[in-house]
Amino acid sequence: MSSRTRWIVFLISTPIVVFVTVGGLLGAQRPGEKPFPHRDTFEDVLALIMQAYVEPADMTKVLDGAMRGLADSLDTSSAYLVPDEVKAIETNAPQPAGDVGLIVTRQYWLRVVGVRDGSPAAKAGLQTGDFVRMIDGKPTRDLSSVAGNRLLRGAPGSKVSITVIRGNAADPHNFDLVRTAPAGEAITQKPLPGGGAHVRVSSFSPTVVAGLKTVFEALPKAKVGYAVIDLRGTADGRLEDGIAAARLFVKSGVLAVRGGREPERTKIEAAPGDGAITMPVALLVSNGTANAAEIFAAALVGNDRAELVGEPTGGIAAVQKLVKLPENHGLWLTYQRYYTVDGKTAIHERGLRPTFGVDIPRLGFDELPPATDEPLAKAAERVRDKLKKAS
Repeated sequence: MSSRTRWIVFLISTPIVVFVTVGGLLGAQRPGEKPFPHRDTFEDVLALIMQAYVEPADMTKVLDGAMRGLADSLDTSSAYLVPDEVKAIETNAPQPAGDVGLIVTRQYWLRVVGVRDGSPAAKAGLQTGDFVRMIDGKPTRDLSSVAGNRLLRGAPGSKVSITVIRGNAADPHNFDLVRTAPAGEAITQKPLPGGGAHVRVSSFSPTVVAGLKTVFEALPKAKVGYAVIDLRGTADGRLEDGIAAARLFVKSGVLAVRGGREPERTKIEAAPGDGAITMPVALLVSNGTANAAEIFAAALVGNDRAELVGEPTGGIAAVQKLVKLPENHGLWLTYQRYYTVDGKTAIHERGLRPTFGVDIPRLGFDELPPATDEPLAKAAERVRDKLKKAS
């Protein structure tokens, strides 16, 4: 057995021994109950592979797969990282300026969570729920979302080929995309019937607060009385920018709750001067609403500032950290997650449930979008109905 293999066996076994020992000291175990019963099974499988497999197995590959499996069983964001991935995170090396506009997570392959408006991926028709099976011929089965997102990036003007599955795994489609630098402001607005506005936020970039301020300051001058903030497929941006954007709409109360194993959770509250935007709003969401957009939505809904219309959100609202392992490997580990503002329900891995459910259409590869945007019309109708009842 190589030195590296011994290290990996040690890493797998030692935490289990520690947890078993501590559990035996601190917790009451029922008679006859064996803690971590799979530990013996794991050791048996490892011994059988080493001794009885049809040919000598590459134990480094076997144990790397076991480590990936351990991380994958936690959540879609945690991952076992190889040395190149660890180095990129440790050095905080800037990523290339070009991308294709996809935000991916891990679900057997890489699954598309969001697609940024106007990006190469959006123009090619990619959508939430697509599975990226290959990137430049490299299978994504063993890729972490960290590695996948980095592979999708590159110099503006460079090409990347991806193989995508939608619905039927037997019918993959290949796309050749040219990377571009993300363009300008990610907020647009269009008029809606009955004196409303459709405010589309496709990315929670660092300029999202200034962009929302500019848009909403102009709406009353145009005699707009309500708005639908469209967060469908919006999944990129820092979580902090989602909280900062929520401050514009929430005058008082808890904006976000964050916590981990510690009994006390961190509450982030509105401050004096928050809540400058008072216009009635609804939030239009989908399975692709995640990360910063999800934190923003939870803040507004939890403070009765907006109604949620659409589908359950993506359930990606957590914080990860790098844990170094021997031989330059690492664990990208979720250590905190966000909760609804009452602190009762985790958003991560669960998502937010809409007040008013509306199906968001999923198109086939060759299908054209519907002539009318029914989910948007339903969201606008909900706000107008509330305004009528209030008047």
